[in-house]
Amino acid sequence: MVVPRFLYSLGFEKTVRYGVLTYQQQENLKRRIKRARFPVEKQLNEFNYQFQPSVKQQQIEEFATTSFLNNQENIIFIGSPGVGKTHLAIGLGVEACKQGIRTLFINCHELILRLTTAQQKQHLERVMRRYERYDLLIIDELGYLPMALDEANLLFQLINGRYERKSTIITTNIPLSSWGTVLHNPAAAEAILDRLVYHSHVIKIKGKSYRLAAARS
Repeated sequence: MVVPRFLYSLGFEKTVRYGVLTYQQQENLKRRIKRARFPVEKQLNEFNYQFQPSVKQQQIEEFATTSFLNNQENIIFIGSPGVGKTHLAIGLGVEACKQGIRTLFINCHELILRLTTAQQKQHLERVMRRYERYDLLIIDELGYLPMALDEANLLFQLINGRYERKSTIITTNIPLSSWGTVLHNPAAAEAILDRLVYHSHVIKIKGKSYRLAAARS
C-alpha cells in the first residue's frame, strides 16, 4: 500500500485517524503490544454491545481515548465469568499501546506469585518499582483464587505505590463488598478499595456468558 507523503509528518494519533501507519510506527506498536503480554489480542470494535447491553458503548469509547490515564483514574470491571471483562480490559490496553502508553497485562495470581517470590529473594522493592512504573497496569481475575494475609498486603503495597500516579484496570467476578472475604484481610481490602475506588470508574456487567452461549449454539 502506498502511504501519502504528508502522513509521514503527522503524529501517531493523526495517522491512526487516517487509518495509515508508517512501517516504523507499525513495528513500534507490535513491540508495545508484545511487551504488554496480552494473552490474546482483542479489539474494542469486536465487542458485542448488543449481546451485553449493560455495557455502555459510549463510555467504553470515551475510555478508549485514554483520557482516564491523563487523570490517573482506574477502571474496575465486575461481572460473572464469560461476560467480556477481560475482552474490554485487553481492548483498552491495546488502545493505550496505540497511543504509545507503556502497558502491562498480568493475571492477579501470577502477579501475587511474582511479588511473593521477589519478597522471598529479598528484591521486592526493585520488582515493586517495575510494576509501579507502568502507565497502565491491567490486573486480570482478582479474587478468582483466594489470597493469604501476606499476599493481600503485597497487593496493597503495589496499589498504594501507584495511587494517584498511574492508572490500573482490574477485572473481577467479586462484588466490591466481598473483597475483604476473598483477600482474607478486611483491613487490606478496605485500604485497597479506598485507593482504587476514589478515582475509579466501576463497570458492573450484568449479562450472559459469551462462552456458554457459544457452546450452546
